[in-house]
Amino acid sequence: MISPMRPRASHLALRTGVLALLAACGPTVQTAATPTVPPIPPIEQATVRPDATWLLPPAVAYQRGLMPLEPTGVPTFLATHPTWDGRGVLIAILDSGTDPTVDGLSTTTTGAPKLLDVRDFSGEGVIPLARVTPQGDAVSVGGKTLTGFGRLLGINAAGPWYGGVLQETPLGEAPASDVNWNNVVGDTLPILVTHASDGWVLLADLDGDGSLRNERPVHDYLVARETFGWAPAGHRPAMGFAANFAEQGGEPRLDLFFDNSAHGTHTAGIAAAHSIGGVDGFDGVAPGAQLLALKIANDAQGGISTTGSMMAALAYAIRTAADRHLPLVINMSFGVGNEREGAARIDQLIDSTLAVHPDVVFAISAGNDGPGISTLGFPGSASRVLSVGATLPRIFFSRDPGPDPLAFFSSRGGEVAGPDIVTPGVAFSTVPRWNQGDEAKQGTSMASPHAAGLAALLVSALTQSGKPVVAARIRQALRTTAQPLDGLTIIDQGAGVPNVGRAWHWLEGNFRWNALRAFAPGYGNSFSGSFRGDGVGSDSTVAWRLSWDSAPGAPVRLTLRSDASWLKAPATTTVGAGQGGVNTMLAASALRSPGTYVGTVTVWPPDTMAGPVAHLVHTVVVAYPAGTETTAAAAPVAAGLERRWSFGAQADRPFEVAVTSSGPKDLVRAFLHEPGGEPYQGGYEKEGSGVANAATFRLDARDVIAGNYEIVAAAPPIANSSAGVHIVHAPFTLIGDFRGGQAIAALRNVTATPITVTVTGSIIGGAREETLSGTGGDTGRVTFDVPAWVTRIEIDAQMPVSDWPKFTDFGMTLEDAGGVQIGQAPLNYAHWRLNSDLSRKWQGGPATLKLYPGWATNAPGQRWTLTAHIRLYGDAAKRAALAPVGGATVTIAAGNPESVAFTPAASAWTLPTGFVVLVRWSAFADPGDPWTRESPLAPAATPMMR
Repeated sequence: MISPMRPRASHLALRTGVLALLAACGPTVQTAATPTVPPIPPIEQATVRPDATWLLPPAVAYQRGLMPLEPTGVPTFLATHPTWDGRGVLIAILDSGTDPTVDGLSTTTTGAPKLLDVRDFSGEGVIPLARVTPQGDAVSVGGKTLTGFGRLLGINAAGPWYGGVLQETPLGEAPASDVNWNNVVGDTLPILVTHASDGWVLLADLDGDGSLRNERPVHDYLVARETFGWAPAGHRPAMGFAANFAEQGGEPRLDLFFDNSAHGTHTAGIAAAHSIGGVDGFDGVAPGAQLLALKIANDAQGGISTTGSMMAALAYAIRTAADRHLPLVINMSFGVGNEREGAARIDQLIDSTLAVHPDVVFAISAGNDGPGISTLGFPGSASRVLSVGATLPRIFFSRDPGPDPLAFFSSRGGEVAGPDIVTPGVAFSTVPRWNQGDEAKQGTSMASPHAAGLAALLVSALTQSGKPVVAARIRQALRTTAQPLDGLTIIDQGAGVPNVGRAWHWLEGNFRWNALRAFAPGYGNSFSGSFRGDGVGSDSTVAWRLSWDSAPGAPVRLTLRSDASWLKAPATTTVGAGQGGVNTMLAASALRSPGTYVGTVTVWPPDTMAGPVAHLVHTVVVAYPAGTETTAAAAPVAAGLERRWSFGAQADRPFEVAVTSSGPKDLVRAFLHEPGGEPYQGGYEKEGSGVANAATFRLDARDVIAGNYEIVAAAPPIANSSAGVHIVHAPFTLIGDFRGGQAIAALRNVTATPITVTVTGSIIGGAREETLSGTGGDTGRVTFDVPAWVTRIEIDAQMPVSDWPKFTDFGMTLEDAGGVQIGQAPLNYAHWRLNSDLSRKWQGGPATLKLYPGWATNAPGQRWTLTAHIRLYGDAAKRAALAPVGGATVTIAAGNPESVAFTPAASAWTLPTGFVVLVRWSAFADPGDPWTRESPLAPAATPMMR
């Protein structure tokens, strides 16, 4: 998935909506001097604007510095070295595609073509072709008749001729899917293909007049760099297209290249745009670099990468750069949640590839699942990549001087010793015409191409200076010379904010330096960080495995330094050509109080001016015990920083956690993370102020997982705040059952004293469980009827956690009978939830849940299995109450079970085939809101595998 900000509409690492970020600053930071961005009116489904306008005129955005290059020293570096602007370097953008018609992505600073090539590896643009026969001067394709067939005869009089169609509906939501810019989504657009004297070409009725007479043939992009697009007469196309042709058995294969996400176009602009919007000087980080745009993500399936697309695109990028004798930098703004850090197959594949190509710098977004720890996603957790977190550029919300704060959404390390660095995570950049008005996007997706651009500047400098390009040294230069942000740990920010000028001075130093790879015990290749999620019971040892990136000629004596009093390491260790090791010690006496402890042992070479060769990062979490009521008084939280608490939870035992602040004007954002770091599926982000308006999470017993949760309170980027927490657990566990024709609410008192509980039950909708499986890229499908009474659909998808590392993605979409998407939520972890609000647009009818597996490789025989829990919810005013068989109030002795039986009531709603009644149990043990449990009324209901 590609990486804008959460909530992620895709796995692209994008945080949706820059205005949400600006709103997080609160009224206390909005001043007349603040360069604010005006609100953008929403674009409704099936409605586009041929007169689409910019969010801001590009010249104004340029004046305001909304492509933030100052924080990393780019303007000073280029002023000193104007030819080291990325020229001579190829940056591969592995993303959702890149619109080849956008201003800013046409040429480099030297006038060379900006886009060297564009290729689709996602399969989204594949157009099936079949031979066609004209009827006079007309031809029928896909039920559409086009005149002017003589245009094709002029290219190839003998044939054969082929026809295919581009369907708008499968491309997702408007406005991107309104390809021909006519305010209707659902058109069928015919395409004709034939062989010209210089290769395969396509023709299409691009202006919509029903004729091919005035249309020009379009070759493969690599042949002629030709682009095209559909638009009414007098308008520019909303989306730019390019053609990818291949031939198999003498027959053509056509794949259209386009960006219906806007994500890849935006990231490409950050990395290397030149003259955005036609404004001289309005550039990305490395405007002299050329781009290789490789589409790996299928936006219609949720922005997911498709099976093998990531590695196929990586191989193509390396081959293309080698064929043209160009140094290569790669950016992939993509991130998926780690269930088992160090175990992802794609991490291993990327590391293996980079080991063979040590001159390739690969920047990857850290992900947007922060601020919880152990949220850094794969493949950003690979050990040979440059993993990039995000800052929030102050230019977007303040003119006050100072360093940019860390973005609250930026994923953090823990089990992984990342990210490596943090760079600006918001920018005004290039977008396709259909996406105009949304030029300012935010996320670690925006930070990663900034880092890739920095690497391209350094590679450009190295090649023009006649120096070798070594990716590990470039990563070290950026890390060693970075500026850490105050109040943050290495698992938040890595080394901090890099500066390209200082990084170049490091490279000029020609230090004797060699990267040392360090791993602690863990899954797969082990963790790159040492993580203790359940505290430390007694003094303990962490055994680190050490190995050189390239073997030295003789053993090297290294010096070790610890930055924490509770973390001890030997003064020195020696590592030879083979694998070495070192033991670090954790002092338990200093790790008793609940909290998150982070300590690092840096490993230094003989030439200490070169900086550390490795960082042995230790994270210890001491949680409040499960079931303990916890109150932490509000304490100051500086602008842009966080306060965090961990606490245990028991399965089936609901709880509430509330984050408060000491003053009614103290704004605080709260984030709840499940055990392992996964954002809470019921909505992990809330905002509050003061005590009366606390940011409160109250979990249904169905959603509670045994283990340690984390609650994080974040202050606004430039406003101080305060935060405290109150955590309370229900005094009982609560599950639902169905026995002997009766609905049963089963409770168990988990406290040391008797409790009295009153239980009610009501029918809230219907539930169904389906287990789906497939081989390879098989799409999973389950079709079910959705009555008109349904106001919301919720679907939990779950696969075995052990299977998750085999994938790079797994898409989940919900479509109506016409194929129009009514919900989309690609899996970010082995478990994910899709929510679709139907309250204003659903008239009833069949819906189909589609599941799209994206494997890391194309290995034959791979099978996937996934269980879908489908829940249909009706209007709360029409919910039927269950009648208790006896009394609804019970007294339960300490540690004992008890149950309350109910007679199922007649529902106001007719359930579709395959569904059973869904009940919400409400249990009152004391004054206040009830503790709840949703459960289906079905014998032996299968619990969620969490």
